[in-house]
Amino acid sequence: MIGRVAGTLVEKNPPQVVVQAGGVGYEIDVPMSTFYNLPRTGEPVELLTHLVVREDAHLLFGFLTAAERTAFRQLLKVSGVGPKVALAVLSGLSVDDLAAAVAAEDAASLTRVPGIGKKTAERLVLELRDKLPTAIPAAKASAPHGPDVLNALLSLGYNAREASAAIRDLPPDLALADAIRQALKVLAKP
Repeated sequence: MIGRVAGTLVEKNPPQVVVQAGGVGYEIDVPMSTFYNLPRTGEPVELLTHLVVREDAHLLFGFLTAAERTAFRQLLKVSGVGPKVALAVLSGLSVDDLAAAVAAEDAASLTRVPGIGKKTAERLVLELRDKLPTAIPAAKASAPHGPDVLNALLSLGYNAREASAAIRDLPPDLALADAIRQALKVLAKP
């Protein structure tokens, strides 16, 4: 799996960019929220990525934030949602707006995204409940491993609310592995 691409941004053609890294130009599809925040062509860029392997293609999707990539991966788990639809959702809604719509069971706001009908919106609300990343608490935004610990907990199956609560009081000077262990201990307490 290709998890991250760092290099020089050489092309920007929405929704695709080309990043040159190690002599290879990677074509990467990005949501518009990422696209608008990219540097100018010729400047360095680093994208978190998700590789989709199909019979007829290998598709690389890129994101500036871990929350976007996590939301993308959760969207892919929803029945009937493929990478292009997931990308459209993240282009039409921020991760926070998507999480708020799902939490409020507001399928109507999801139908405003091109390619999302009423049934798909209802399925998104049903299947994404407690599975979307939330903003890291302000106190943890400056912690060196806050986003990494949060993503580790989410990938282990904890919901965003539990994961955010577990990392809230972690000391900022912990190594990543120790921070994850300590967060897991917090989650193991009844």
